[in-house]
Amino acid sequence: MNILYTASEALPYAASGGLADVAGSLPAAINEQGHDCRVVIPYYSQIRQELKDELQYLTNFTVPVAWRNQYCGVFVGVYNGVTYYLLDNEYYFARNGLYGFYDDAERFIFFSRAVLELLHYIDFKPDVINANDWQTALVPVYYDIFYRYQPGYEDIKTVFTIHNIQYQGQYGLELINDLMGIPLYHTNLLSYDGDVNFMKAAIEVSDKITTVSPSYAWEILDPWYSHGLDRALANKQYKLCGFLNGIDQKVYDPQTDPNIARHYSAKNKAGKAYCKKALISEFGLAEGNEPIVGIVTRFVSHKGLDLIKYVFEDIIRIGYKFVILGSGEKIYEDFFNEMHYRYPDRVGLRIGFIPELSKRIYAGADMFLMPSQSEPCGLAQMIALRYGTIPIVRETGGLRDSIKDAGEPDGSGNGFTFKTYNAHDMLDALVRARSLYDDKKKWGALVTKALKEDFSWKKSAELYIGLYKDIH
Repeated sequence: MNILYTASEALPYAASGGLADVAGSLPAAINEQGHDCRVVIPYYSQIRQELKDELQYLTNFTVPVAWRNQYCGVFVGVYNGVTYYLLDNEYYFARNGLYGFYDDAERFIFFSRAVLELLHYIDFKPDVINANDWQTALVPVYYDIFYRYQPGYEDIKTVFTIHNIQYQGQYGLELINDLMGIPLYHTNLLSYDGDVNFMKAAIEVSDKITTVSPSYAWEILDPWYSHGLDRALANKQYKLCGFLNGIDQKVYDPQTDPNIARHYSAKNKAGKAYCKKALISEFGLAEGNEPIVGIVTRFVSHKGLDLIKYVFEDIIRIGYKFVILGSGEKIYEDFFNEMHYRYPDRVGLRIGFIPELSKRIYAGADMFLMPSQSEPCGLAQMIALRYGTIPIVRETGGLRDSIKDAGEPDGSGNGFTFKTYNAHDMLDALVRARSLYDDKKKWGALVTKALKEDFSWKKSAELYIGLYKDIH
């Protein structure tokens, strides 16, 4: 099958979050199973120069953006066996950053239309176009309105993947005429609660809607999680499903990772203890064998940081140390700075995001805490397992689908979980984890089990391929 995978970011070219990991890994896993999955992303000016140097200029064309026509250059490259098309327009994409600009709506209206115009100029006709999140939500919409019956565009199916329903592409209704160039009789398709809503429109027209975990697929039908879109999804839930994301197990591999102090594996775990020693030294913590809890996250409320704040000193009192890496809202940065000041020998802190350091935390910590209020999929818990670090998570979204409690009688547990969004339920999970940690034999068996877990993209790719075949 031919699949065109379109997103606003993809590794190795541009990344701001988990979407880039997916767009950089899933197509390669699909291709390994004998299909041709190609990726389209914007050509951002901040792409590293060595990656730009490997791209080839292909062609250029103009893209209608309502009443105007805008230039679009096409660069092509191959990375990890996947063909990437990068669409260039310096007015829209030669900026310092990927998102957060006053004209983001116009930028991604241009990009979505350009993705479809591109098919006139390349020798590739997709069977399926898979769009991702609000930035490319208009690709299936434009296909349905303008392209479905054009020569060369027949019988293309569309899939829309929701990575985070919080960001929907909501703008004023004037966009329909001023920027989208869509006839006003389609207003009902595009409007939702008095605004244009890109994601709602994609939900209406796509052949299938996917999310990044099975649990998130049914959670977003609940107003608590849906950020207002539950009414639109309720009418379309017959085409909604969820597939758990994976991780690139070559990038995250304690046997080969050059960023960690010593390599190790399920067969020889000695290097993990050395990584813990190195982490203690790097963060200036007190020597000792107390368990270290790692936290690598954005400092925002939906990551469950309020729960951590509420019982942080209780966790310290039951004998834990912390290593924390992240940045975000000032209230949380100030809190963690205060805890580091109060407990300098028990709380290590770095404000910011340093990928190499995050890997040293995954390798050197004993446990990894993710008490998220909501988590569409989550990759950190899978990465932690890959490094033999035991996740402690709230049962939501992809955390529920990937982590089972070590107290389960069937022995399927690979971490510790708690159900309600409650600080003392989280504390109870930490108490249970500490109790098992003190039983070195049982803890060693749990670490071995974690190191053997397989969250590669192979299974996810098989599920997506099955979906593509079903609809085509």
